[in-house]
Amino acid sequence: MTPRERVLALLPDDADGVVLETAGVVSWYLGGVRTSVPLGGPSVVAVLVARDRDEVRAPVMEAERLAAEEGVAAVVAVPWTEPLVPSEWRERYLAEESLEGGLRAARASLTDVEVSRYRALGGDVAAAVTAVAASLRPDADERTVAGALAERVYAIGAEPVVLLVAGASRIGYRHPVPTAARLGDCAMLVVGARRHGLIVNLTRSVRFAGADDPREPGIRRVEADVLDATVPGAGLAEVFAVLQASYAAHGFDAEEWRGHHQGGPTGYLGRDPKVVPGTAGAVAHHQAFAWNPSARGLKVEDTILTTEHGVELLTHDPAWPTTDVAGRPRPATLHP
Repeated sequence: MTPRERVLALLPDDADGVVLETAGVVSWYLGGVRTSVPLGGPSVVAVLVARDRDEVRAPVMEAERLAAEEGVAAVVAVPWTEPLVPSEWRERYLAEESLEGGLRAARASLTDVEVSRYRALGGDVAAAVTAVAASLRPDADERTVAGALAERVYAIGAEPVVLLVAGASRIGYRHPVPTAARLGDCAMLVVGARRHGLIVNLTRSVRFAGADDPREPGIRRVEADVLDATVPGAGLAEVFAVLQASYAAHGFDAEEWRGHHQGGPTGYLGRDPKVVPGTAGAVAHHQAFAWNPSARGLKVEDTILTTEHGVELLTHDPAWPTTDVAGRPRPATLHP
């Protein structure tokens, strides 16, 4: 089914249409177009999905670009002084949030085109991170490393969504926004990148001196358990329960999962949604996930695709050193 067919199938009998206006949803509906100008900002495009038509609206300074470069036909150019969504739309049609759960389910199962795009993006981003990581030195500062990652991401035609870098002095932060600190003995690189609207997420560890963290095998086993549980038809809450229980089973505090979100489905949003205890919904076929089990100073994360043969690693780079975990090549710590 096309996105239009999927959205129309969600409309109640008494509804004439729905207004889509958040960045990820609009990008999905329009086939992966870039919908934000400030990175991570609100959508500059709104779409009316009505029973009798679609109507795409954008500010006058965006309309020409959308038509010429993003392939969006028949964009209504709205004066920048006027609201993007007219008041009559809000009065007559449903708001996007009224169909939030249905829209999430509608975009969960990726089409063949989306899967092909995701595979290409995952490989490109993983290789870009490898190239930067292999060139690192202990005296590099976190901001310079983040800049190198951004340069590589843009070079493959993608946009950075998340760029986190931690050296040895800041490795304990779960979200290490880059600073002027030097890397020192080790580094953690976290990258989220978007192309064609789709987002991949991955984390890589680098060590220049000293022994690897002895907890690494344990956190990889936690990830292996949640990957094994991520099968089409499984409830998201059930999968999350497996992840929760896995921490204690592999030598961590049973409450370790509370220190950082654990990830979940991805796609046109970084997490769609972040899974918590009791999250509704089930794993779909050909759905992308990015789980990220972590402990202080330690994290494992890749973007995967659910298939009939188990999960497929989308962000795998053959050039990165790996270790076998439950029959899968998982990234080891790189020693440049």
